[in-house]
Amino acid sequence: MKQHNIEILRRDELTEGGFAGLREHRLVTGKKLWGDRANPQAWDGIGNFVYLADARFNPNGETTMHSHREIDVISVMVEGRIAHQGSLEHGGSLDINDAQVQRAGGEGFSHNEVNPDDAKNRMLQLWVMPEVNGEPAGYKKFRPKWGETTRIYGGKPTETPSFAAQTTIDVAMLTTGQSFELSAPYLAYVSKGDGLLDDMNLTNGDLIRGADSTFKAKTDVQLIVIGTLASPYQPKKGTYNV
Repeated sequence: MKQHNIEILRRDELTEGGFAGLREHRLVTGKKLWGDRANPQAWDGIGNFVYLADARFNPNGETTMHSHREIDVISVMVEGRIAHQGSLEHGGSLDINDAQVQRAGGEGFSHNEVNPDDAKNRMLQLWVMPEVNGEPAGYKKFRPKWGETTRIYGGKPTETPSFAAQTTIDVAMLTTGQSFELSAPYLAYVSKGDGLLDDMNLTNGDLIRGADSTFKAKTDVQLIVIGTLASPYQPKKGTYNV
């Protein structure tokens, strides 16, 4: 869908796939990583951001143990919780709205994400290609708060609490009525709630990109925003906290 120079990709219009104990929609499969294997229904990435999947784990479902190398794997909880297993921070967990960043680097890591509950949960997974190969593996965890926006990936080395990079990922936990401005280029994913982008209604499962726009939360909204330092989006004064 394209309107007012803004594009919208709706999750529920895509084919659902999955593996092991989860089902997912893949909204971004960047050509930098996926090449000819990119999902034709999905969008390309931005900067070094190359993957976005919106997944629901079956009750007590898991990804099963698997490995990564030279990729940064970011997980954001939307509903429920996850028990984290693997070579980085084994025995940890993510509760609703928490985020973790696992840097594989040249060292690599293995992990298994497990739904410990008897009900389905929901988690986003985002991948970013590192700008420098051969880095040591590493782990970061964040607990975004309502009314604030938390930088969970990227930014300048002296300013970011996460791994420094030109590609940035922020989790905006907007309460009803909060708004901020987006400047192209950006990708923004509404993972929870409803809002208005200028005069267009957006809801849970909408991925957007486009020109300068103002997003206003109609309900409490979890918004994932991906950009680059070269062309950052500019939040409205007073509504954005890092």
